[in-house]
Amino acid sequence: MKKKLRKTFGKPDTPSTIALMRLIETQSKTTVANWTLDYAEQKILPLFLKHYPDDGRPAHSIAAAREWLDGKVKLPYVKNIILNECHAAARELDDNPVAQAAARAIGQSCGSIHAAPHSLGLYFYAAAAVGYDRLGLDASEAEYDAIAEEVCADYTDALQAVAVENEPNPAKCKWNC
Repeated sequence: MKKKLRKTFGKPDTPSTIALMRLIETQSKTTVANWTLDYAEQKILPLFLKHYPDDGRPAHSIAAAREWLDGKVKLPYVKNIILNECHAAARELDDNPVAQAAARAIGQSCGSIHAAPHSLGLYFYAAAAVGYDRLGLDASEAEYDAIAEEVCADYTDALQAVAVENEPNPAKCKWNC
């Protein structure tokens, strides 16, 4: 029988995740969206492309989200691309947990343009993509948790690098985790 793999790594109740959530809450929706898109493009898209170099759907989703942020396209156009390209790619990749988690992470980053809490989904799926890429499919829970903590720290550092001090319009976040 095939081992059932976890879709995400990391836990919403760890101190590092809670600190990340509190930091996200201090930033504008635009800052959060740009941060998640940059992180996904720089750190997670390469993991996806390592396995599927000819599949442009996640990259297209990032580009469409950036177009929305620039006011060039409407949100329904971008949502369609995110759902029917990026998330569709993830649904097709049950045989490749690294690429599947990477596609899900990218989809969450793109979703952050309309709802800042999607930024946390990027972390959980990115941790799975990195964990499966580095450790394979048979590592211990403790090993995967260590990767999740590492990804959380890296992700938090990336937000701190672009954070606006005393942001006057922080994103409204209702965390559903």
